[in-house]
Amino acid sequence: MKIINRFHILLAACAMLGMTACNDYLDKLPDDRAQVDTQEKVQKLLASAYPTHMPNFLFEMSSDNVTDNGSQYAATPAQDEIYRFKDDPNTDNDDPYSLWNDFYYRVGTCNEALADLKAIGDTATYPAEYAEALICRAYNMYELATIFCMTYNPDSADVYLGLPYPTEPEQSVNTKYKRGTLKELYANINRDIEAALPRISDSYMTTPKYHFNKSAAYAFAARFNLMIHNYDKAIEYATAVLGANPGNRLRDYSAFTSMSPNDLQNAYVKSSENANLLIITAYSSASRALTWSSSFRRYGHNRNIDVNETFYAKAPWGSGSSNNTLVYAHKIYQYDAAQQYFPKVQEFFETTDKVNNTGYAHIVFPAFSTEETLLVRAEAYAMKKDYAHALDDMNAWIRSHCIPSNGTARRPTLTEESINKFMDGVRYSEVIPTANSQRTIKKNLHPQGFTIETGTQENFIQMILHMRRLETWGEGLRFVDIKRYGIEYAHLLDGEDPVVFRAADKRGAIQLPEDVINAGLEANPR
Repeated sequence: MKIINRFHILLAACAMLGMTACNDYLDKLPDDRAQVDTQEKVQKLLASAYPTHMPNFLFEMSSDNVTDNGSQYAATPAQDEIYRFKDDPNTDNDDPYSLWNDFYYRVGTCNEALADLKAIGDTATYPAEYAEALICRAYNMYELATIFCMTYNPDSADVYLGLPYPTEPEQSVNTKYKRGTLKELYANINRDIEAALPRISDSYMTTPKYHFNKSAAYAFAARFNLMIHNYDKAIEYATAVLGANPGNRLRDYSAFTSMSPNDLQNAYVKSSENANLLIITAYSSASRALTWSSSFRRYGHNRNIDVNETFYAKAPWGSGSSNNTLVYAHKIYQYDAAQQYFPKVQEFFETTDKVNNTGYAHIVFPAFSTEETLLVRAEAYAMKKDYAHALDDMNAWIRSHCIPSNGTARRPTLTEESINKFMDGVRYSEVIPTANSQRTIKKNLHPQGFTIETGTQENFIQMILHMRRLETWGEGLRFVDIKRYGIEYAHLLDGEDPVVFRAADKRGAIQLPEDVINAGLEANPR
């Protein structure tokens, strides 16, 4: 199975996508490929180790955050195929083809940097650069795993397909790539993370929020260990990020209440924001698809989902907009009821032709934040039944995201009793909502490779998953949570039978690009 040439073709195609941006959010450090023979050149090379394509669009359109607004609205071919869980053969920025190319291109950059470092010294000479290359390789491979593989399940990891994990910058044309198992893939990711963490340093980084600084690296390690059910390490690494008083590192959402959408977006992603740990810039139509564009309006986060499942849904902090302390609920915008959104994923457009007003659509977002890391730790505590510490984190999130009062609603302080009372009073959302049923925030859970006790533990997890859904809206992480908790739901279709996504659904592993399959790499059994 000689597919190395195909890998190189795909990676070369991706390299052509790297464009220079036109504003502060889109600026990239130069990538010196001529002769990397100094520490400074390796550092510049590592600026190219970060992805410029992300699965936000792919995952949001696959998740329960969107539904069908009706055939009177338009959808792009790729959006329609993703929503229906069909293979997506398109090659635009948000499609599997571009994601595969970009992430593997970045893995190749990491391997090149590691080889260059070995040529000019050893691991003791440039420990921080080694660490950045290793953690970037792990992150790019982790993103590939979340897209193209099943969720990690220790009971099935040695059966589920993994992905090739290149460790050299160039391989012989006789190299035979095999996918291996998911267990092997995650072991390789874990190896790189653990090797990198002790060496991570911000000391040489001129723009640390655009690199795996120490906090970002530990936030990634915390998320990864939560995914593999290693709760003690998830807590340890999250605590390394959050410190003794996490409230000091969270975003002040109350400051957003008087801001315009553009001002809010700029404030949300600015590098000086303490809560932002790693900022990613990506070529993507995710913002226009989730917010304003009529070209994507058929499938969206509409008022029905908003009112019953997300920002306006009844929760301990209130409901709707007039009796709700949740700041999100006071900053919801819409281009009719088909698209309702919190403006954290506004588009940054790079104009390349001012006459014809053409260029590239970008999204800018924190790939890691203290808020999401806080919820990682809260979930890990809940899985260990350490409810007191889980409550500390959940209440810290509420204090950050909710104002003291609004209408009849008051900002709550959650207790074990109040969580049980609230969640026990919410019925489970039906997999296929009908005219006589209503969507809710509470889902039937079918955890993949772990168990949850009914009662208090499930109630805590349900609340944390709802918080995570709000926190990561627009970022795609909801689909990752759906896969690992086996949440079943339907993508309704106007005039057609719904498409139902089931627990352990093989369609959760997105199909590999056709060129890669044709070159000999095993396809996903969707």
